[in-house]
Amino acid sequence: MGSCKEEDGNQPNCLWVDGPIIVGAGPSGLAVSACLKENGVPSVILEGSDCIASLWQQKTYDRLKLHLPKQFCELPLLGFPENFPKYPTKHQFISYMQYYAIHFSIEPKFKQVVQSAEYDVVCGVWRVRTQDCEYVSRWIIVATGENAEPFIPDIQGIEKFQGHVRHTSVYKCGSEFQDQRVLVIGCGNSGMEVSLDLCRYNATPHIVVRNTVHILPREIFGFSTFAVAMALLKWLPLWLVDKFLLMVTNFTIGNTDTLGLKRPKTGPIQLKNATGKTPVLDVGALSQIKAGKIKVAEGVREITRKGAKFVDGQEREFDSIILATGYKSNVPAWLKGCDFFTKEGMPKTPFPNGWKGDNGLYTVGFTRRGLLGTASDAVKIAKDIADQWRLNKGCKKH
Repeated sequence: MGSCKEEDGNQPNCLWVDGPIIVGAGPSGLAVSACLKENGVPSVILEGSDCIASLWQQKTYDRLKLHLPKQFCELPLLGFPENFPKYPTKHQFISYMQYYAIHFSIEPKFKQVVQSAEYDVVCGVWRVRTQDCEYVSRWIIVATGENAEPFIPDIQGIEKFQGHVRHTSVYKCGSEFQDQRVLVIGCGNSGMEVSLDLCRYNATPHIVVRNTVHILPREIFGFSTFAVAMALLKWLPLWLVDKFLLMVTNFTIGNTDTLGLKRPKTGPIQLKNATGKTPVLDVGALSQIKAGKIKVAEGVREITRKGAKFVDGQEREFDSIILATGYKSNVPAWLKGCDFFTKEGMPKTPFPNGWKGDNGLYTVGFTRRGLLGTASDAVKIAKDIADQWRLNKGCKKH
C-alpha cells in the first residue's frame, strides 16, 4: 500500500491499495479477506465502527443464539470449535469471529466511515473516501451486507407516544421492561424472541402481525428443520419440500392461523428465495402465545400518547414500544455512479450471480441466504480476483 500524495505533517490523504478494498468488517468482510489471503492476495478492510462484527457485538440482544446449526454458519477455511453447542450463543459466535480474524491475521482499519466510493473511468480504479483518507484500488468488495443499519418505519403518531420507544438494535434484556405492557412491532425471529424474553420478566408483550408469516419448529423430531430441508432439496423439488415442511409443522405445532398468525400461500423456502423473508424458527414464543402470555395484534393504525389504536378498532395503553422491524442495506448512501444495486441497496442480479458487477465491483453478504451464502460468495470472489491478480503479476514480470 503506497501513498498518492501527502498533506502537511506527512499524513498521506490518498493511499494506493495493491489488492481489493473491502468495505465492512462483519462476517462477510472477514470471510472474503481470509479467502483472498489463502489465494495470496492482500486486501484492506475499512470498518466504520471500532470493532469487527459490530452488528453482533453492539446491536444484538443478550439471549440471541444462532437460529441454524453451527455447520451452516461457519466461515470458509476455519470451522467452529468442536466443543461449541449445536446452536452457538451470541458470545460464542463473536469469540469465533475474533479468533478467525487473529488466525488469518486480518487487521481492519477501524473508525473509517466510508463516505463515498466511485469508479474513476479515466484511471480505471475505485476511489473510496473516508473522513481521513482516499483509498484507491482496482477492486472494491461491498461487504456491508443486508443488515447494515436499523430500519425504522414511518408509523403514524409515534412521535406523540410518552413512553419509551426503541429498536431491537438497542434492546439487550427484558429486565428493564419488568411488569410493563410492551407493544412489539414486527413478528420476525427478533420480534418473537424479544417477546419471549419479555415474558421472563413478567412483562405483557403484544406482538403486531401486519402480514402473513411462516412459523416453523426449530427442530423436527430432534433434527434441525433447516438441515432436513437442505437434505431433502438434494433429492426433491422445492415445492414438495415446502409441502412436507408445512405438513410436519401442522402436526407438531398445530394450525397457527387460529392464533392470528396466518400463513402465506407461498411455501416457506420458496418465499425466502423470492423475497428474502425468513420463516420464524420457534424457540418458545409459540407456547407463550397459546398460553395467552404473548398477545397477538393484527395491525397498528395509529400510535397515541399512551398507547395504540389497532386496525380492528380496539385501543390499548402501553408503557413501551419495541420496534422489531429489522435492518436494511446502506449501500445507496455511499456507493456512487453505479447501477448494480437497487434503491433498497440489494444487487439487481439475483442469486447465485449477484456477487460480481462491472469494473472490479464485488458484493458479499447479499444473497438472502445467511452465512451459508456469504461463505459461498467469498470463495467465488477470492478465486476471481486471484486469477486477475496472478495474470497481472505475470504481465509485470514480462
